[in-house]
Amino acid sequence: MYIRKSSRTTKGKTYFNYVLVESVLTPKGPRQKVICSLGDLRPRPQADWLALAHKLTSALSGQADLLPAQTPDPELQQLVAKVQAAHPPSPASISHSDLLSVHVDQVRTEESREAGPVHVGYQFWLRLGLDGILAQAGLNERTRQLTCVMTLNRLIHPASELAMPDWIRSTALADILQVDFQALAEDALYRNLDKLHKQRVAIEAALAEREKTLFSLDQTVFLYDVTSTFFEGRALANPKAKRGYSRDHRSDCKQVLIGLAVNRDGFPLAHEVFAGNRHDSTTLEEMLSALDKRVGLHPGQTVVVDRGMSGEENLTKIVAKKLHYLVAEPYGARGDWVEEFENDEDFGEVKREPSPTNPFQRKSTIRVKMRRVDGETHVLCLSSERREKDRAIREAHEKRLLVDLEKLAKRVKKGKGRGTKPAEVLESIGRLKERYSRVARYYRMEYDSQTKMFQYSLDEAKRARAEKLDGSYLLKTDREDLSADEAWRIYTLLTRAEAAFRTLKSPLGERPIFHHKEGRVEAHIFLCVLAYHLLMSIEKTLLDADVHTSWATVRETLKTHQINTIVLPSDGGMVLRIRQGTTPEAVHRELYQKLRIGSEIVNPRKTWSTAEEGSK
Repeated sequence: MYIRKSSRTTKGKTYFNYVLVESVLTPKGPRQKVICSLGDLRPRPQADWLALAHKLTSALSGQADLLPAQTPDPELQQLVAKVQAAHPPSPASISHSDLLSVHVDQVRTEESREAGPVHVGYQFWLRLGLDGILAQAGLNERTRQLTCVMTLNRLIHPASELAMPDWIRSTALADILQVDFQALAEDALYRNLDKLHKQRVAIEAALAEREKTLFSLDQTVFLYDVTSTFFEGRALANPKAKRGYSRDHRSDCKQVLIGLAVNRDGFPLAHEVFAGNRHDSTTLEEMLSALDKRVGLHPGQTVVVDRGMSGEENLTKIVAKKLHYLVAEPYGARGDWVEEFENDEDFGEVKREPSPTNPFQRKSTIRVKMRRVDGETHVLCLSSERREKDRAIREAHEKRLLVDLEKLAKRVKKGKGRGTKPAEVLESIGRLKERYSRVARYYRMEYDSQTKMFQYSLDEAKRARAEKLDGSYLLKTDREDLSADEAWRIYTLLTRAEAAFRTLKSPLGERPIFHHKEGRVEAHIFLCVLAYHLLMSIEKTLLDADVHTSWATVRETLKTHQINTIVLPSDGGMVLRIRQGTTPEAVHRELYQKLRIGSEIVNPRKTWSTAEEGSK
């Protein structure tokens, strides 16, 4: 820098002004840039101008004199303040240094956002290669971004599409994805569901293959189960929305059925959405076709289903595809094995490991034995815990049946009023037998329409026979290579499909469904399934690291790891903002280490502004 003299004559009088000039190198050669006007420097002699320019340069750059003056130069201080006011330092001229004079009383933080859970969710989104899978399915970058944040919402804090944009903006997703979500509205999310719905089959197939490779998953056993989920509203635009048997005890609402097949580790392989009034047994054939398209069916694989789908027609379909079956037999089939259940010979106790999360948890005693009849293997199972449960259920049902039988007897005896005509009495008896089918079979109910007398009595032999079967159940398979112990263990894996349904419905917010269009309903369910893939991947990674904890615990623990902006007002009138993650606590670092992801959520970003700009 140097000082240049300029003059201007007005009305015969000459005025002098001195300006601070900097030489700047441009593509067209060196040019002189005026920094600011210094006014009239007289009476300072011209010989001191160069020294003054050097002092100004040093002061503006923050350098100190080697031999500082004993007393500050007031003129120099005034000039420095004048230059700084007229020409604030640019970010480029300041940001190279990590030394800054800051007004500590004005330091603050702003725009704090929850980061830990979304950081983990996004890292596993990348680990599963979901962005590449969606791209391969033909979805553009914006659709992939919205699908990602919508899936993470299901995983972390399920909300409707109406409330989802506000949740997205309350998290660090904008920082992590480097995407501005300020203008995001629910209409874009609805449209995204429409785009996602068309590609769900291809996405599910590619994801199953990716997880098989990533986690070395076994696909020799398929566990299939069905649940229902209900709608809020009339759902007139969805032909699959029907009333049927509701697992949610919401018979007042329309519903759809969800069929889900998982492998022995609990990872989803395929899912289908069925009409709400279908029986579970009618869905198996479609699910087998879906599995064949997603993961491919091969001879020798085993299909495990519960007793609701274990009819002979379904078993024939399984065998026709050269697959094996392992199913629970209907309760009524136990009557053919009463003597075997009473005979303690050949029963062996299943050795069960204590729960990793609760080694002191009391487990029921399981005893099993095997019998082969007509080419099928029957596994007889006795559970001490189930015996207590069966007895309690039977006694409760019997108590309620006796109350209703007594009411019916009094009504018939009275002979007047509603429900006393012969046809009405017979109808009432039929309803009681249907409602209390578990216990009504060992009660004799007799009605004489001539005498209009109704009587009931207990068949002691039948009840005693039922008591002997408390705690018992039957399994059946066409496999000959399994022991009774192995067959029981494989069948109990079906609880992983049940656990998937519980997780989908509550923690992942799959129910109730507010969408009415069929495609959006299925896309909503698919988002929940994608979130369950992430959840299973997270818990599987922790389990492989010998950490027995749930995603819910991880999510709550990491909520305190945030991203915020540190605001540093400097003594030069500029404000430095640093956007970065907070320092992770020890518990955060431990979880990140077990999950094999970094604890640095984003790279720090620095921005400069003037104090006036920062206050706007």
